[in-house]
Amino acid sequence: MAKKMSAKARAAARKQRDKWKNKRWFTIRAPRHPWNFKKIGETLGETDEHIMGRVYEMTQQEFSGDFTKMHVILRFRVTDIVGQDALTTFVGHAHQSDHTRRQIRRYRGKIDDVVDVVTTDGFLVRMKPLMITERRCQTSVKQAMRAKSADVIRSFSAKSTYAKLQEAMLGGDLETDIRNAVKSIYPCRNVVIRKSQLLQTGVVTEKGPTLDEIHAEEARMDAEIKAKKAAALAAAEDDSAEESGLLAAAEAMESIAEKEEVVEAPSEEDGETGVAVAPEEKAEEPVEEKPAETESSLMKLKKDELVERAKSAGVATSGTKADIVARLLE
Repeated sequence: MAKKMSAKARAAARKQRDKWKNKRWFTIRAPRHPWNFKKIGETLGETDEHIMGRVYEMTQQEFSGDFTKMHVILRFRVTDIVGQDALTTFVGHAHQSDHTRRQIRRYRGKIDDVVDVVTTDGFLVRMKPLMITERRCQTSVKQAMRAKSADVIRSFSAKSTYAKLQEAMLGGDLETDIRNAVKSIYPCRNVVIRKSQLLQTGVVTEKGPTLDEIHAEEARMDAEIKAKKAAALAAAEDDSAEESGLLAAAEAMESIAEKEEVVEAPSEEDGETGVAVAPEEKAEEPVEEKPAETESSLMKLKKDELVERAKSAGVATSGTKADIVARLLE
């Protein structure tokens, strides 16, 4: 026999709290340097502990607006919560696999590598370059190009901070350096850093504006946008009011003109003076004058028609059309 629920249990079941109402929105921001706490997204969470450690992914096109980088996926991990702001760290990027597969063909060569580097501020980063040659090449050539690209990446990272390394990877400067270094060995069709991964964090620099300064700047920009919208709405209302006033004035002028056109017919005798009023004489209709015939208009007629006109005009009908026309015009 099933055990009956107690009154207290039934009351507790009815009073189940809605977890969705306890959640709040957090603004996800890019790192302070070099991205100046750029707003990149939003997420929901009940507490700060639920947001910590989340990884947010987005395309580089959404991040920077460069449509040529729509195949590059950026990854940011939430490392700190300040109020409603979730501050992140750049933990790597990757090219979409279908884009990489489109670059590889049967008659081309593929050279990839894995290089671990340490920046000047102590960040350990794993980078995976990819080189696509114009044609197939020997294994010795691939080894030489692989070693050359690794030297370029290590030398660049050894004298750069993690922020500068991010800009070089995402901006294409590091890829250009690798291309220039290996083109003397074998011509390349494409050179990319197809993947990067942050293995260990280092010293976080305090460069760039603070979060309070970013909030003040965003509030100022929002105020400017609202002011521009209000000014545009006011101008539109003024234009509509002016148009309505012009329409009202035009309608008033039309009504006045209609009233002036309506005139009462005058009586035969004036009631006050008894003076007879003569009816208005009708204006004579102008007689339409026929346009005078010219030589060109007569020459367009057939000879039979010209002969008939010559007979009606009482002139001779012999000769050519030009002779008859000359007689008609005399």
